[in-house]
Amino acid sequence: RERGEFQWWLQFLRRVGGSRRINTAAMDSYIRQVAVEEPNRRRLLMPLAWLTIALLRRSAAARKVLIRSQQQLSPQIYADLFDRYRPALVVASTPGWRLDRYLLREAADRGIQTATVIVGWDNPSSYSLPGAQVDWATCWSGIQREELVEGSDWSEEQVNIGGIPSYDGYFQRKWVIPRGEYLKTHGLDPDRKLLSYACSFVTFSPNLPNVRALARLVSNNHLAAPSQLLVRLHPNHFLDVPLFVRERREIQNMAEEFPYMHVVEPAPLGGDLGHYSGEDMPEKSSMMAHSDVFITVYSTMVVETAIHGRPIVSLCLDTPGGWRTPRKYSLPLSKIGNWPTHRRFREAGAGQVVYREQQLAEAVNTYLEDPDADEELREAFVKREVTYTDGSAGRRTGEFLAGLV
Repeated sequence: RERGEFQWWLQFLRRVGGSRRINTAAMDSYIRQVAVEEPNRRRLLMPLAWLTIALLRRSAAARKVLIRSQQQLSPQIYADLFDRYRPALVVASTPGWRLDRYLLREAADRGIQTATVIVGWDNPSSYSLPGAQVDWATCWSGIQREELVEGSDWSEEQVNIGGIPSYDGYFQRKWVIPRGEYLKTHGLDPDRKLLSYACSFVTFSPNLPNVRALARLVSNNHLAAPSQLLVRLHPNHFLDVPLFVRERREIQNMAEEFPYMHVVEPAPLGGDLGHYSGEDMPEKSSMMAHSDVFITVYSTMVVETAIHGRPIVSLCLDTPGGWRTPRKYSLPLSKIGNWPTHRRFREAGAGQVVYREQQLAEAVNTYLEDPDADEELREAFVKREVTYTDGSAGRRTGEFLAGLV
């Protein structure tokens, strides 16, 4: 048990111990979540943890000690695979932020080169220091490279800018289902405008106020044109967490209550693997491509929707009291605008941000009446965030990795 606690604290400090030279707002929120939700044996140590975090954020030497300390937690569970295949390079989708840390640590112990392909928009600013000693990284943009260099002490020479390979299909329009076919699949009316809402930020705040406000707006015909609402549930709604399950069921029940409201689920992976939004690209791509207005809470889908050239609204209606559950941390949606990715979306002017229900109809109507509003700002936002907009990120990333061996 003591070793398990040591490992937990190393993992926690790694995640929030990035340099203060970058925006730490997302990491700070996670610290507050831990201080509320973890068992008392850990909560009692939070004052000491805050002091340690302060040291880590100010000292590159302390961060290096932390990263090296993790290497001793390497259970050597992949020996048969390493012995059989003798790889010259091991590539993971994170630099040890998830369970891939054990694979990367074992590779490092064997003197094998390691690399990571950053797949998440917010990952470098939310997950901080590497969970293993990793030699190379390839990321989306100069913004992410700066976060890795300034926040986690990578050298510029270690970090390649290759774009985001999984978005190549968006730029190539390879997944978009024809509009008529897509609408028919979900029982949608081709004569009504389509508002799509992707649930997001479920871990910290209920999405019900957002969904309810949109459902009322559509059913009461308070918009510039007759409209309908398609709500995409979040993968977390399918976790075995009573709060999330209850919200999922309430949203599904609302679809029965309100006319012109429909619900779509992310694809199930099968077995106990749950649901994941990255596995149903035709559904996701078509939802974004055919939306007259796309609404979410600062989700990564703001980048994806901007790639599809559709108007975006980030809807941040607060829930008084949040989840209203003891020892469950809640964060008002109106307070998350300074998270690194959220701030960049706002400052780019790539869409509108709504904090009050009274503003919602005006924001949606702006885009229903002028779909090209903010188009140039969206295009500039995409260019800054993903770098390569010609569908070449996969090739560029592959060439970088191939050049390492």
